[in-house]
Amino acid sequence: ALFERKIAAAVPGFEKALGVHYHISLSEQKKSTDTVAANPDNTPFREDGKLLFRPGGHGALIQNLNDIDSAVVFIKNIDNVVPDSQREATLQYKKVIAGCLIETHDRIARYIDMIDRGAYTIDDVREMIAFMHDTLNIRDEKLKQLEDADLVLYIRAKLDRPLRVCGMVRNEGEPGGGPYITYNPDGSTSPQILESTQIDPACAEYKEMVAKATHFNPVDLVCYIKDVKGAKYNLPDYVDPDTGFISSKSRNGRELRALELPGLWNGAMSDWNTIFVEVPVATFNPVKTVNDLLRPVHQA
Repeated sequence: ALFERKIAAAVPGFEKALGVHYHISLSEQKKSTDTVAANPDNTPFREDGKLLFRPGGHGALIQNLNDIDSAVVFIKNIDNVVPDSQREATLQYKKVIAGCLIETHDRIARYIDMIDRGAYTIDDVREMIAFMHDTLNIRDEKLKQLEDADLVLYIRAKLDRPLRVCGMVRNEGEPGGGPYITYNPDGSTSPQILESTQIDPACAEYKEMVAKATHFNPVDLVCYIKDVKGAKYNLPDYVDPDTGFISSKSRNGRELRALELPGLWNGAMSDWNTIFVEVPVATFNPVKTVNDLLRPVHQA
């Protein structure tokens, strides 16, 4: 409630200064996405005889995102907000990744229209495959086995999905996930954001890859969540349920195991088309601990 009052107080000043009108609303994680907690021995965790349900992690917010009627949505972590005096780089690169999103969306829309009208040549199909390889970074050995109509239908299915452009900063040792190329359940490979919990720490090869990672995920995304005809995608359809995980938590001094839903920007967006764009580290100013607030960039 305090946060809502602060927003309400600030909005009129911004509207007057910028000559715009804001429609601002807030949503909360839905209780229907809570998950049941377990004891360390995997028996149900109970308090006063009642099962304990816990929020299912930020992946539950895919339901909130699915409720938004806009075609384009910007996503940014609340702990990465800085004073107005420090926002020049952030504002500039918001426009950059948004422009990349619209340019990519329009190209996808053109290809889908060509396919639906049957107005394409073999050279057009080759161009579409090159776009999938070079822009969307989708690879699939099945492409070599498909011919004619089956190939075109496959291309259309891969293009007709929610789209996101993700800003990535140079890795300077901050905790969190990063950009990788991963194998998908259908055998294809594509860009994905992975968190440390998704990477097997027992595998020396994977540990080395993480240690040498050049870029980091600051959670700075712009998304297109409507199809080329303007209809909303049903975003839960594009979640990979196998990317959920179990974390260790506590409740009133008792240990418990908590089921975390597939994370919002990793497993919950697993079957999206994804583009990574390098943005300057000046756009990433996290607050992971209280001491981070002492950084100069967080001073008014």
